[in-house]
Amino acid sequence: MVRGKFGLAVVVAGLLAATATAQAPTSLNEIEVKNRPLLRDKAPNTPRDKDLQDVWVLRFRFSPPRLITVDIPGRGRKLCWYLLYHVSNPDPKQPHTFHPDFELRTFENHVYADEVLPTVQKAIRQIEDPTGHLNIHNSVTIADQPLPPTKPESTARWVTGVAIWDGVSPDTNAFSIFVTGLSNGYSVDDKDTVRRKTLRLNFRRLGDRTSQDARDIRFVPPEEWVYRATTLKAGSGPAKGKDGKPAAPKPSTPPTTTTPSKR
Repeated sequence: MVRGKFGLAVVVAGLLAATATAQAPTSLNEIEVKNRPLLRDKAPNTPRDKDLQDVWVLRFRFSPPRLITVDIPGRGRKLCWYLLYHVSNPDPKQPHTFHPDFELRTFENHVYADEVLPTVQKAIRQIEDPTGHLNIHNSVTIADQPLPPTKPESTARWVTGVAIWDGVSPDTNAFSIFVTGLSNGYSVDDKDTVRRKTLRLNFRRLGDRTSQDARDIRFVPPEEWVYRATTLKAGSGPAKGKDGKPAAPKPSTPPTTTTPSKR
């Protein structure tokens, strides 16, 4: 009887360990970002507002960008870059919704916006999650449900997502990825320019245009938290959908590439 109870305890412990692993996926080259409080976290929302912000920041894990070649309807065979990540809510009381915005900016100041590309996402799932266990989301579907609070005695619930970029220059050898939406922190200056708390991840790529291999991409630590200007003006807020929530980006939009002005 003692052996039976002991055996049952071992089985239960094993199941709990397996559940914890499933809830907190990790890989050998995965990096978890540390939240670094900034001075502006405690600044007034506007120069006319004396109240301090109640700033929250989500937990974020990522793997360095990877490459995949896919036949995209209407575009042909394309080499896409993607960032696989996991996000969870450390707040013990309140749920928070992750409305992500991923921007890839090269050292030459070429800018690429994250796209929702179902064909590419399907191909990524076949490589990264063939069993469907992770249920990889794109930047629209990951905002469908708020991330639940994490009680002090509970294991964090991680949700997996992917950001995708098409058309990144093959000559890119240094770039940054800016992630907005991980925090509600923001500030407004005297000119009503809104700056949002944003995560900046820096990378370098070895080789040249003849070597398009994800193993050449290296993360350059540490991660950075910055207050980055947006196109919004104070009081305008993000575009809203019919349900009153921030409007989601349109799927399958052409990649955005800009070059700096010489002026």
